[in-house]
Amino acid sequence: MPEAPEVEALTLFLRERLTGHAIVAVELAEFRALKTRARPLDALVGRTVTGVTRYGKHIDLDLDGIHLSLGFGRAGWATWDTDPPDGAALIATVTFDDGVLGITDAGDWLSVQLHVVDDPLEVPAVAKLGPDAADPAFSREDLARALGKRRKQLKALLQEQESLAGIGNAYSDEILYVARLSPVAHAASLTDDEVTRLHAALRSVLDEAVAARRGVPIAEQKAAKVAAMRVHGRTGERCPDGDGTIEDIPGTKGGGQYCPSCQPLSA
Repeated sequence: MPEAPEVEALTLFLRERLTGHAIVAVELAEFRALKTRARPLDALVGRTVTGVTRYGKHIDLDLDGIHLSLGFGRAGWATWDTDPPDGAALIATVTFDDGVLGITDAGDWLSVQLHVVDDPLEVPAVAKLGPDAADPAFSREDLARALGKRRKQLKALLQEQESLAGIGNAYSDEILYVARLSPVAHAASLTDDEVTRLHAALRSVLDEAVAARRGVPIAEQKAAKVAAMRVHGRTGERCPDGDGTIEDIPGTKGGGQYCPSCQPLSA
């Protein structure tokens, strides 16, 4: 799943590459991906990109007042002037006057969503986003409000886009590992010091990732993300900071990882 650091890198690439360029053709290969049936993709032909903005894990292309919203879901991504990688289906192509933007999905079920709207906030998933966790201005107070006194496990809460936007499965593991907090601990159980520690870990992990992904070719973003993970996806490997062994988080069916030695489980 692309998360805020990778989507931010793609946003910067598209902003630099597309601003001032016009759409000359569109093709929708998977009709289910377009969620605004009354506003077809070909309504964008002839329009010029005037801005590119990231909203959490979504990207908005401002086409002089009409917006194309790209939601990448679980396994979506983009290509530029290249064929989709093996295992990825081409969902749509948007041809500009200087290149072709492809939208792909590598999942077993379609999760990419396209919307053609007058305002980005017309997209339901964008309208309900909480504050952007990857924004350097996301404060400890913002995090404390998102946590509240809820009896919800930290890993699940960090991925809850309505509470704080931009974090998914991988970076939630990384943040909790750096914070040395149990992924199954409830938000309500955290002390003030632990909230401070969690915020510091969130800032360091996301800030470092955003900086590291900047300038990486979009076709190489996934590999760069995987290579940078400390614990996520590293079941059975040695803990990078100690003598423990990385394990799957109970109940995640292998979808999340942690170090039992550094992050003792608690309910």
